Amino acid sequence: MTPANLLDYDLDGLAAFCEQLGEKRFRATQLFRWIHQKGAADFSAMSDLAKSLRDKLAGVAVVQPLAILSEQASTDGTIKWLFDVGNGDAVETVFIPESDRGTLCISSQAGCAVGCRFCSTGHQGFSRNLTTGEIVAQLWFAEHHLRQRLKLAPGERAISNVVMMGMGEPLQNYSALVPALRVMLDDHAYGLSRRRVTVSTSGVVPMIDRLRDDCPVALAVSLHAPDDALRDDLVPLNRKYPIDELLQACLRYLDKAPRDFITFEYCMLDGVNDTPQHAQALVQISQRVPCKFNLIPFNPFPESGLTRSPRERVMAFAHVLQDAGVVTTVRKTRGDDIAAACGQLAGEVQDRTNVTQRMTRAPIQIHRKTSDTAPTPPEKTS
Repeated sequence: MTPANLLDYDLDGLAAFCEQLGEKRFRATQLFRWIHQKGAADFSAMSDLAKSLRDKLAGVAVVQPLAILSEQASTDGTIKWLFDVGNGDAVETVFIPESDRGTLCISSQAGCAVGCRFCSTGHQGFSRNLTTGEIVAQLWFAEHHLRQRLKLAPGERAISNVVMMGMGEPLQNYSALVPALRVMLDDHAYGLSRRRVTVSTSGVVPMIDRLRDDCPVALAVSLHAPDDALRDDLVPLNRKYPIDELLQACLRYLDKAPRDFITFEYCMLDGVNDTPQHAQALVQISQRVPCKFNLIPFNPFPESGLTRSPRERVMAFAHVLQDAGVVTTVRKTRGDDIAAACGQLAGEVQDRTNVTQRMTRAPIQIHRKTSDTAPTPPEKTS
């Protein structure tokens, strides 16, 4: 029998596993703390567990980390790891240090089947969903590796925020995602606040509703266009769940969300979605759903056929939103020198989805009018 990987279990799951071994729930809690709070993988080192339990575990369970294929460090302090998930697939995980937080960007799939035009992962195709253990293993490794690397004091955490914004569409791997989120939130494990765990989705409407009921955390929606015609081309999932349905799901989600707004992510594409008219259309969306906009400078790659909006146009776009009272930020690009920035994660994917055929489309036809030219922005923006 293949030993169970204990990284696959949230606390309730681990309690059920221990019950099968004839052990009480408090033993599962002790075990859970050893694994996640202390980073232990060797049962013999778990000194306050009964020896009889340690002996049982040695025969039926493991704490199975992911093998590291490579590590890259950016000049800005960002770190990217490439993890082997078997059968020729590898996923990427990124740590982004800032003065007031440490953010870990985690992958949920080997590849992605959504196929957004501007995303390098989508151009790699899709192989499979990650297991709960493979999702959690990214955090397990990063947290305990960084504690040692940064020489943190006992009890001090390296990672304060987790964003499910790596490779894959998290809500298309829902059954593995939710137990992983529960591990992140559990006070006996990583103890992260619901406000500091963010799931980013391209708009899987039924799963947004399920997440609201099962494990509401902060929600970010990859919007990238203000109307269905353009979003159909940029984010193909829009053809199944158009913007109106998506906005209604966002409103429902806010009933139980830990934040009182939805973050809309918007990748700025030169000549495609970056005119003042597009910004005004987003203002209309903001009047339907309490939200903030995070404008993301596009990180180009050859297969996309797209280019980054000039900075002056991005700032002018932001000012249209801000002048209408919409909270708007422009994401600072981090880790682009090691291909760790937004939309750049690609890893290694044994594609099973004929991505070359799916992603071969005519160029996006956007005709810019003279009146669409962005005005010169003020020198400063809030």
